[in-house]
Amino acid sequence: MSEKPSVLFVCVHNAGRSQMAAAWLSHLAGDRVEVRSAGSNPGAAVNPAAVEAMREVGIDISAEAPKILTVDAVKESDVCITMGCGDTCPVFPGKRYLDWQLEDPAGQGVEAVRPIRDEIKVLVEGLIKEIAPEPTA
Repeated sequence: MSEKPSVLFVCVHNAGRSQMAAAWLSHLAGDRVEVRSAGSNPGAAVNPAAVEAMREVGIDISAEAPKILTVDAVKESDVCITMGCGDTCPVFPGKRYLDWQLEDPAGQGVEAVRPIRDEIKVLVEGLIKEIAPEPTA
């Protein structure tokens, strides 16, 4: 892994789970980690329920836009995390691949998205402990 680890979150539409995961990682790890997200079939916009759920915890993802998954995004990432959506990333030696089994928030209201948001936070906190722990004084 590089000096500053990079993580790519992938879900089909890059509109819910992967956007929330990227936002959590940026929020919790700050500049200790490079964060990307993408989808194999990006949606037109980020899921409004995901935007609202993240706003409730003080994180604004309203300006984010779904992005297409590229081979370069995978090549440039140390860890590639799919979000339980059957997406696959191109496989390159030396990369770490994880699949987080998460319910799809598409078409659901904010009440249904909150537990997904909270589950993603727990997973991201565990990832940070592994790849970018807080520096000790």
